[in-house]
Amino acid sequence: MDQFQVGDQIRITKLELDGVMRRRLLDLGFVPGVIVTVFQKSPLGDPIAYQVFQTIIALRKEESSLIYGEKINEEVCIHE
Repeated sequence: MDQFQVGDQIRITKLELDGVMRRRLLDLGFVPGVIVTVFQKSPLGDPIAYQVFQTIIALRKEESSLIYGEKINEEVCIHE
């Protein structure tokens, strides 16, 4: 997930973490199928803040690089 840009919405597909870190992220809401938003990146790109439900959580690149997801396409509405 560390490759996405601020404002992108991502549906989590897989976590490749084990042990305590995996349990911690699952408890925080980083569960396959959940949609998260890239909320903010620090000036050097690490850490990155993600919005999960109504909570903002900052993850280091080493953690977020092991969480995989797909960007959700934005629907375009055309008003006549």
